Amino acid sequence: MKVLVTGHNGYIGSVLVQMFLAEGHEVVGLDTDLFADCFFGNMNVPEIPSMNVDIRDTAAIALEGFDAVVHLAGLSNDPLGDLDPTLTYEINHLASVRLAEKAKASGVPRFIFSSSCSNYGAAGDDFLTEESELNPVTAYGVSKVRVERDVKILADENFHPTFLRNSTVYGISPRLRVDLVLNNLMASAVTSGRILMKSDGTPWRPIVHVEDVSRAFLAVLQAPSDVVHNQAFNVGLTQENYRISELGEIVKETLPGCEIEYAEGAGPDKRCYRVDCSKINQMLPGFKPQWDARAGAVQIYEAYKKANVTEAILTDPRFVRMNQLRLLMDSRRVSEDLRWTRSN
Repeated sequence: MKVLVTGHNGYIGSVLVQMFLAEGHEVVGLDTDLFADCFFGNMNVPEIPSMNVDIRDTAAIALEGFDAVVHLAGLSNDPLGDLDPTLTYEINHLASVRLAEKAKASGVPRFIFSSSCSNYGAAGDDFLTEESELNPVTAYGVSKVRVERDVKILADENFHPTFLRNSTVYGISPRLRVDLVLNNLMASAVTSGRILMKSDGTPWRPIVHVEDVSRAFLAVLQAPSDVVHNQAFNVGLTQENYRISELGEIVKETLPGCEIEYAEGAGPDKRCYRVDCSKINQMLPGFKPQWDARAGAVQIYEAYKKANVTEAILTDPRFVRMNQLRLLMDSRRVSEDLRWTRSN
């Protein structure tokens, strides 16, 4: 298929594009490139045709001739979403819906949206299915819920949206993020010998490797359209739900001798949810996850050691998305609404 991948130069996109190309798909990227220079180590990414366009500028995006749009682009986690909630809704919600509308009008049959298990928000200890109540507690989560709501009504016999509610992602990518829980805990352990917990460790999180997220998008792309038509899927494995404290223990097992410490004032996190991932594993036999938290912790540890990372990695703008945006704004390379300035 000929596929447009928005956000192809991001953490997930850099892995997903390679996987799509390996399966023989023709891939075109679209990215405003706020994180294009955020490389980790000596990892490379393939060069593909791309559009350097902000997804808010839908009119500048040519979609004719594509078989699918894989939509990853957006402000990518809760802290970024809180940077400016209005901006989050403008980029993550409104621009995404306009992109879906344009895809439909352009005759693109498939629209695969990168949603999030953050949609469930404050949910407690029960396992949640795709039919469970959505209770987002952040601007990021609200924006994802709104996209699902507004794109769902666009579906018809010629337009097949699918919503992948990703668990919290971890693992090594050419454009690494250290502002994700398992990646962050391991970076703290490797560089300081301390596994620093920023909450009281009690919240539940489902987690999934970045390669397995990419496999989920690939499985949807290759599934019959009637199977994935207007469907939401929790992405991951049901057994890969952990309390944050349990992830700390996995890191400690990987690096014997490290100690778990709780940050001053660390308290409960209102984001707490466990998800049931049986639907995607039953309905999409092409989705075959290959990672679990322990194997992922080893991968992350080995990559950090190979790259000789120091404690600076925990705040390095290349690996912490909020810090990269603040650097770009402080240097006036981008404006407060996250658009490149005229000089750039």
